[in-house]
Amino acid sequence: MALDKKFIGRKYGPLTYEIGWEKVKEYARAIKNEDPHYMDKEFAKSTKYGGVIVPPTFAVVSAGQLAVPFFLDPELRLDLAMLVHGEQAFEFYEVMRPGDVLTTSGVISNIENKEKLDTVSLEGTCTNQHGTVVCKATFTFAIRKRG
Repeated sequence: MALDKKFIGRKYGPLTYEIGWEKVKEYARAIKNEDPHYMDKEFAKSTKYGGVIVPPTFAVVSAGQLAVPFFLDPELRLDLAMLVHGEQAFEFYEVMRPGDVLTTSGVISNIENKEKLDTVSLEGTCTNQHGTVVCKATFTFAIRKRG
């Protein structure tokens, strides 16, 4: 059964995430990017940022929270066994820092019904504790049809 386009515009969130210093270091190590901007407080003080910043791809942690209420939305009735991650894209507007509290709100921005699969795009906007938009994320999922 095709995913109904009536769900375009459906909202999720807001969800909050506080960026912890230890998580930043763990993330930088996990992505094999121990840039001193992310790892070394003394070095980071001397940069144009004036302190430690967070790897941009860390945004997937905050924005990715939207996947849980989206996947578990009982009205969508997503066939999770047939769902695959299609792509993701980010637009960055401000650096993130340890201690920032990000609030993410999301919306289903597009649904395409195709012969063998449906695609659905979930857009998220992350703002920091100052109300500044830090990034926008778009996650696109493909849901293969059975049969």
